[in-house]
Amino acid sequence: MFANTPEPPYYACIFTSQRSDKDAASYHSTGELMDELAAQQDGYLGVESVRDQNGLGITVSYWKSLDAIKLWKENAAHKKVQEKGMKDWCSSYSTRICKVERDYTGK
Repeated sequence: MFANTPEPPYYACIFTSQRSDKDAASYHSTGELMDELAAQQDGYLGVESVRDQNGLGITVSYWKSLDAIKLWKENAAHKKVQEKGMKDWCSSYSTRICKVERDYTGK
C-alpha cells in the first residue's frame, strides 16, 4: 500500500537493512509495534516497506520536517529497538534522509 503523503515538500527517511537469521519472531512483532508508535508521532505522514526472500529490506517513512524525524530517532522506545536491531536483527543497515520536492503517481 502506498503512503498517503501531502503535496511536497516533505521528507523521507529511507532505512535499508540486511536481516540476520536471529530472532525473526520478535523482529516482526517489534516492527509492528514501531509502526504503531511512529504513527503517533507529530509530523508522521506514512510508511512503505518491502523485504525480499534474502532478507534485504527497504522501509521509507515520510515526515513533515527534519525536526519530526529527529524526534522519532530520539524516541526512547525507538532507541531501544535501534540498539537491539544493530545487535540482533541486522547484519548491516543504512539510513538516508532526503527532501521530497516533487512527487507524482500513476496507475
